[in-house]
Amino acid sequence: MTQTAGGRPRGLLAKREAILEAARSTFAAHGYQRASIDAIAALAAVSTRTIYNHFGGKAELFSVIVRDSAARVAEALAGLVDHHLGAVGDVEAAFTGLARAWVSAKAENASHFAMVRQMREEEVHLPPGLVGAWQEVGPVRVHRALARGIGELGRRGLLHIDDPDRAAEHFLLLTTGTAATRGLLTGTSTGGDDEVDAAVRAGVRTFLYGHSASGSR
Repeated sequence: MTQTAGGRPRGLLAKREAILEAARSTFAAHGYQRASIDAIAALAAVSTRTIYNHFGGKAELFSVIVRDSAARVAEALAGLVDHHLGAVGDVEAAFTGLARAWVSAKAENASHFAMVRQMREEEVHLPPGLVGAWQEVGPVRVHRALARGIGELGRRGLLHIDDPDRAAEHFLLLTTGTAATRGLLTGTSTGGDDEVDAAVRAGVRTFLYGHSASGSR
């Protein structure tokens, strides 16, 4: 059997990836409680025994999926902060670009955020410690990156920032927490890209009005 550089058979790695992809889709669609190993195995075209051999059971598989997915999405979102807020000339353009890219990244990872919504509804039924681990590798990491980027703009005198953590929360609520952007992520939006763009622009302007460094708020 062909071996990988790490010595594991390629067939085993391919099966593992197929299981992970099938599990992501199944957990996102049905949540933790209603998802079954049988359904995941059928979608991945493997036996249930293969899943148990790789992951031990549903709880272990779900934990791997959540941590891996959260870390991957957090890496992407934190990278957007560095890209858009790292070297700012036009503050409004920088935040508008960040908000647009943020909404797009969340839409591209819709299955992850569908799984997160399922997690929040089923929290009491999840494996112990999983929600805390997810928070740390995902939302907490992203929030820290955004707060750090906004705080640096405050230190440079480009914004008036008393509390970077609170400012980061305000920015996300105003730009990605609107009905238009939430509808895009959940597939319930009745508007189009123009509506989302208008909501993002309005949110950015409101955020900057509240944190203007000019003192004209």
